[in-house]
Amino acid sequence: MLINLFLDSPNSVRMAFFVCGGRNFVVGRMPSVRSKSVPLQSMMNHEPVLSLDRLSTGYPARRRCRVPVAHGLTASLPPATLTALLGVNGAGKSTLLRTVAGFLPPLGGRVLWEGRPLDGFTPRELARKVAVVLTGRIEAGGLSVRQVVESGRMPYTSFDGRLGQTDREAVERAMGLTGADRLAGRTMDRLSDGERQRVMIAKALAQDTPVILLDEPAAFLDFPGRVAVLRLLRRLVSEEGKTVLFSTHDLELTLSVADRLWLLAPDGITEGAPRALADEGVLSRLFESEDVRFDRNALRFVPCGWPQV
Repeated sequence: MLINLFLDSPNSVRMAFFVCGGRNFVVGRMPSVRSKSVPLQSMMNHEPVLSLDRLSTGYPARRRCRVPVAHGLTASLPPATLTALLGVNGAGKSTLLRTVAGFLPPLGGRVLWEGRPLDGFTPRELARKVAVVLTGRIEAGGLSVRQVVESGRMPYTSFDGRLGQTDREAVERAMGLTGADRLAGRTMDRLSDGERQRVMIAKALAQDTPVILLDEPAAFLDFPGRVAVLRLLRRLVSEEGKTVLFSTHDLELTLSVADRLWLLAPDGITEGAPRALADEGVLSRLFESEDVRFDRNALRFVPCGWPQV
């Protein structure tokens, strides 16, 4: 499936990326499309940015056999909030993110962006609504960090694909906010995992959408790297007014930084503030086991039966 990631090569030719099997591949040249700029809607309202209405997720028919993952998902995403999508392994977090982003079709129910059905958006319109950062590595070859971040401006560029002054300013600002400006001259194949993640978040920020979706943004990073990524997401919400939804397995760090949680189970989503869900025992029921218990007061998980230090 084609995703909204186009890279301007030095001669301004667009290179299209496709997602296949969790990896991203450059597959060919794509013509530019002329489109008028559309101003972003104000975030100063209390209507949900994203709504799920009895959504069923999974994979479409292959040899007449669909592969369902979750069903009956109903939830809402308020504007200018940092929301973490949590669930046990195999609950379908990545599948849900790919579905609301339009990369996978819903198997049932509806996805609504500001009350408008997902299937009512053109790819360019959706690219101006939501930016997506996936976990798969982008095979970007010798492309520079700056070129990758500049690709975030694709939904706004004119027919020839060249960046204007507004585009360049958006790129510079995104790189400055994320710290990617220090990496601008390096190529993607020379970056660490943490540096690559910063660059992809910068690309999403340059895309100038009100919403950013991230699938496991702190995966494969060491502890300082995970803290740095979550601090950056917190800043994007608090200082830039972005609405951020991210999946993660890093429960304790997430509970300390997120405004809201979506707790995903195969038959539904439980949503709310971390403290409220902890006090109601929802986190305990979902994640406790014979080896781990949840301390509601400290919002942390404690191994059971370990020797005292």
